[in-house]
Amino acid sequence: MPANKRLPPETPASGQLALPLGGLPLAADEEVRHIALGDRIVPYLLRRASRRTIGLAIDHRGLRVGAPRRTSLAEVEALIVRHAAWVVDKLDEWRTRRRPEPLSLADGVRLPYLGRDLTLHLATGSNRAVWGEATLTLCLRAGSAPGPQLEKALRERARELFALRLHALASAVGVDVPALALSSARTRWGSCSTRSGIRLNWRLIHFPETVIDYVVVHELAHLRHMNHGPRFWSLVESACPDYRALRVELQRLAAHIPHW
Repeated sequence: MPANKRLPPETPASGQLALPLGGLPLAADEEVRHIALGDRIVPYLLRRASRRTIGLAIDHRGLRVGAPRRTSLAEVEALIVRHAAWVVDKLDEWRTRRRPEPLSLADGVRLPYLGRDLTLHLATGSNRAVWGEATLTLCLRAGSAPGPQLEKALRERARELFALRLHALASAVGVDVPALALSSARTRWGSCSTRSGIRLNWRLIHFPETVIDYVVVHELAHLRHMNHGPRFWSLVESACPDYRALRVELQRLAAHIPHW
């Protein structure tokens, strides 16, 4: 049975920071391919690196393959086919695992906010949010559900913070400060356009500011390079030297985003 290796980043799209399957954008040595295993077409991420053997790994994001740089695609796919039963079984196992339970928005519940715990309090009021140092109090009218008000409060904070980080980091990337819009996308963390500016997923507000900065830098860099080629990643690294570690952290945190 193949041994799991270190998890590489995930699916990209030009100008977008992808979230599908909890994933991340491709690096220069990665590509997404597809292979037929019996009656199934299975997508996989192929990463070529300085290593001696081919390794397979499967988790909630799908099948990932690490291969030596000079190994032919035929050799890579022959190994996948030899382990087809294992691959299919593991993919099915992940697919049927239970999704984390929704967060119950009761008084005193805690949720992540900028990488720290934020305690939620519920009170009677006129549907407004009151922020404390590590608390958020939702003052709700009778019969009002807390979920929409919580999202509204977090979105407002997200817009304020993201705007500040765009202004702080644009010069490091060598671009003008772009227009900002918030996204609720389930499939990516951010996207950019030279015409309309940058969209950032408001749910990033759950993550530490260092991780948010990586996403901001990533999207700003796309204003100069609408791809994930070597010059793009060199620019990202110049403004965010720890981007590799932050990509891994983003990947880890993505699996624990609260929902309600």
